[in-house]
Amino acid sequence: MAALELISKPSFAARSNLALRDMMHATVMWRLCWTLAWLDIKLRYRGSLLGPFWLTMSTAVMIGSMGFLYGTLFQMDLQHYFPFLALSIVLWAFLSSLIQEACVCFTQAEGMIRAVRMPFTLYAGRVVMRNLLVLAHNVVVIVVVDLLVGLNPGWVGLLAIPAFVLWLALAVALCLLLGVLCARFRDIPPIVASIVQIAFFMSAVIWQPSQLKENEYLLALNPFFTLLDRKASCRERVSSPV
Repeated sequence: MAALELISKPSFAARSNLALRDMMHATVMWRLCWTLAWLDIKLRYRGSLLGPFWLTMSTAVMIGSMGFLYGTLFQMDLQHYFPFLALSIVLWAFLSSLIQEACVCFTQAEGMIRAVRMPFTLYAGRVVMRNLLVLAHNVVVIVVVDLLVGLNPGWVGLLAIPAFVLWLALAVALCLLLGVLCARFRDIPPIVASIVQIAFFMSAVIWQPSQLKENEYLLALNPFFTLLDRKASCRERVSSPV
């Protein structure tokens, strides 16, 4: 005779408490998260002489070539365009890499998830810290470009600190969201990759917002531009001639 088993689903408050507890446990284990991220970087560039600085060199070469090309095509002052392009390219590289790796943050760690019981937020933080280490290497390019053109952001540059903290919080949330969705629906990662590729040309990365003139208001419809707007606009104002 079959037995009827009734199982009640946890309430929203119970699920919220589980999620909060998971985040708190991952925060306590931040040293492990940092170690795993550093190990990923070491394994990625194992046997390389310069390690992650190869990526820094490639970024510098790309900014230099694109700066001369698009600066000439758009007829812009290279002294003002290069700092804008360097900042935009480095931040976009961090953003696009983070989005694409967020799609596989759980599927790539499937073996560890099945073998060891650890907070799921830890895997999201691992992706964020790994990309943060790469960004730290690429920031050298921004500093060098600013020194070469004699640009001093001044006290306005300090506004980047709270803005970047907000970026990191949003990055962890994005990894958790995309990681869960892409683990359930395997068709989402290629869709996300296509959207990111299109957004690169639609966002103010290699061209400045002021070039749209009276149509600049259309950029508000682009969520990627919203993430870069404050930094790009600030850089454009600081670097513009008096």
